[in-house]
Amino acid sequence: MTGSTRRAWAALVFAAYLCAPLAACADIRPGASSDRADPVAVSAHVEVGDARVYLEVRGDHAKALLMVWLHGGPGGAERPLFRNFNGDLEHHLLVAYYDQRGAGRSFDPEAPVARLNIAQHVADLDSVVDHLRSQYHRQRVLLVGHSWGAVLGMLYAEAHPEKVLGVICVAPVVSFSEQHRREYAYDLAEATRRGDQRSLKDLREIGPPPYQTPAPIARLQRVTERYRGVGFQTHNHAAIAAGGILRGLVTPWDIVRIHQGIHRSLEAMYQELLAFDLWLEVPSLDVPVVFFLGRHDHHADANLAAEYFESLRAPRKKIVWFERSAHDIPFDEPDAFKLRVIQAFAQLDDLQTDVTSNDRLR
Repeated sequence: MTGSTRRAWAALVFAAYLCAPLAACADIRPGASSDRADPVAVSAHVEVGDARVYLEVRGDHAKALLMVWLHGGPGGAERPLFRNFNGDLEHHLLVAYYDQRGAGRSFDPEAPVARLNIAQHVADLDSVVDHLRSQYHRQRVLLVGHSWGAVLGMLYAEAHPEKVLGVICVAPVVSFSEQHRREYAYDLAEATRRGDQRSLKDLREIGPPPYQTPAPIARLQRVTERYRGVGFQTHNHAAIAAGGILRGLVTPWDIVRIHQGIHRSLEAMYQELLAFDLWLEVPSLDVPVVFFLGRHDHHADANLAAEYFESLRAPRKKIVWFERSAHDIPFDEPDAFKLRVIQAFAQLDDLQTDVTSNDRLR
């Protein structure tokens, strides 16, 4: 195969890997048969102003605590991957997954690109949260966000604390521009230490940040991946993808939409993200917050997140380190991640006043 063909096939396999569990839940609607007492398995599109976003709600118990999963990116629809590795959370929580505007099954090729911005994502999340609160009779929800999703969760909790029980920030991005600088510095130091001529060549071609477009970031991430700074554990992506395709869990159109969404979102939001800084945007929160950090995360530098955490003012805050994880904590250490999520929610101060007999951890 030519170089371009190999890259296209690699992209196809990776996208299928992300979407492997997708079709298993695509056609389930309320009232589906089950031997569980009060399960929820809902798949639908929800109106958010001028757009419609894909929302999926799943759990063994309709009255369990309601958790909203916020994927990374922007544009990186992680819902199928999260359900593949962390679906057991649905035995304890009522979990809502939604593909953000422009991502995954929410991707609309005709939608105006100008709508892909931070403020719009916060507004969209408010519409989704209000829909969930109304549909499942909740006063507040629990937010769990990964990478960019943690940024979205923090911004939303600051704007609407009355609707949020607490926030878990998984490998949060504190400053996109500083993240790029630290990632490049780490890769350069590691490549030099190892005498890795291939990576040194790549880094010379990429050059140090700042970058004017997202393209160099993708190349830099590939170098970081060689040093296990994005995903610390090794997964057989091809096997997962093949299994998903054979079981009919993913379609070519799903794959196309995921990749289109990632590229369009990053292109549209890149300059805004470069100027973003959590230190300035969210110096304090009025709800409890927990940071999950991977010890080996050099994509969104974990030490940078820890520095921000120390300065953050909140009624209660906690930091949890995952020693065998990098940036992809839910997929590097899924069992530890699930346990820590349940523990964190159980320990949040506000739960004791907000949780009723009809709204509990299972």
